[in-house]
Amino acid sequence: MNVIIFTSSPNQDGLTAACGNAAKEGVLEAGGNAKLVNLNRQKIGHCHACGSGWGPCRNDHECQVQDEFQALHASLAGFDAFVLVTPVYFGEMSESAKAFTDRLRRCEAFREKSYLEGKPIIEIAAAGGSGNGLTSCLTSLERLFLAVKAEKFDLIGVTQKNKSYKLETIKAAAKEMVSSYKCK
Repeated sequence: MNVIIFTSSPNQDGLTAACGNAAKEGVLEAGGNAKLVNLNRQKIGHCHACGSGWGPCRNDHECQVQDEFQALHASLAGFDAFVLVTPVYFGEMSESAKAFTDRLRRCEAFREKSYLEGKPIIEIAAAGGSGNGLTSCLTSLERLFLAVKAEKFDLIGVTQKNKSYKLETIKAAAKEMVSSYKCK
């Protein structure tokens, strides 16, 4: 099973990175292949809501804003499962995650067979502060992945206070996702 793990924090050694690494460990332990992509290192701009709100993304399923989104988007067809880890900023996902997922949603929501359709995803919100925005961030992620027809495998909220056992939870969830789906 090929799994792509997206992280979206500028902090290479923070909680979000630790969550991504825990997911990668779980995938590898289950015999899967893992690709870790930090969205902050990608040159992906925000959606321009082209035309009258929809450009070629709705019907052609391609974004006309030219940057690194196109290659990353096209590569999703080759993955069997997904993990998205975002820090929580004011109850929402990070700006790099938002830029990527806004464009992904527009390209995939109306595709006859979405690149994510029926494929499992683990959604992780990592709050470095109080953790008060975890629920709203996870709700936003859930709504996004429902729109592109991904199969929700797990939603995990992590804070600095529960980090030690939640990293183990993430690792176990990724391992279970690969183990349970590679048999299908």
